[in-house]
This record gives sequence, C-alpha cells and structure tokens, in this order.
Amino acid sequence: MALVPETTLKACPLFKGFTDTGISIFAAASVSRAFPKGTALFTEGKPGDSLLIVGEGTVRLSARSPSGEDVALGEVTVGEPLGELALVQKGERLCSATAQTDVMALEIRSADFQKLLAAKPQACIKLLMGIVSHFGAKARDNRDMLRTLVARAPGT
Repeated sequence: MALVPETTLKACPLFKGFTDTGISIFAAASVSRAFPKGTALFTEGKPGDSLLIVGEGTVRLSARSPSGEDVALGEVTVGEPLGELALVQKGERLCSATAQTDVMALEIRSADFQKLLAAKPQACIKLLMGIVSHFGAKARDNRDMLRTLVARAPGT
C-alpha cells in the first residue's frame, strides 16, 4: 500500500510550519518506496542522492568502526527523515540505514529538489531551513555523548 505523501510530510519535523500549499509542492515531487525487512535503504560510503522520510516501520542506523565492526547508531521511526544532507550537498552516506521491519518511505531525489529550487525557491529555502534546524537539534541532543567521547580520546 502506498503512503499518503501529504500525511507523511506533515509528520516530519523538516516540514514543520509548512502550509498545505508548501506540503503539496513536495508531495508532488516525492515517490513512495517500499523496503522489505532487512533491506538497505542506503549504505555507508555510497553516494547519497535523496532524502527519505519514514512513513511506516523502523529503520536501523549503523556505521563501520575502524576495525570493521558494524556499530548501531540508533533507530529512525515514523515521521523521521533520513539522508537530508543529500539535498544540501553531494557526497557519500555517513552511515547505513537498514529496514528493521517492513518500511514505507517517501523519497525526494536531489535532482527533483534542484528543479524545484528553480521553480519554487521559497518552499525550498524553507525546507533547507528545516534541515538546518533539525541538524542543530541533533547536535544539541548528541552534545553529552560527544563530550564523553572527547574525554576518552587519547592525549586529552
């Protein structure tokens, strides 16, 4: 069953404060994607070219340690975005995302975002501000963990 794009976007913090018109602009540019349990949504080190928003299910985030071990970073659930940096800059995925359950997600591809940027700049700037705000919140949420890691680092 496909997701209702407007409902999924409204549940995502990146689209907080968007009008129905703004939501409909991005709903029209999104594609519903299904990922069966155990499937990779994306893989660490591979090029990132889209933003995903979880509409149903749970996604496990992980990264490889220097020794090659798979380290769990957390989970992403309904309404949460994944890979938002891909809309801001081209680059490799910073971690892997794997469907822990069957997952339905909305995808907004970077190429479609670039076309929207020319046609609907205000909506795109509002989304970019949402991405910046979301990253700021993530940085604040992870500040204590980062301090613990720095405190353990050799030579500190």
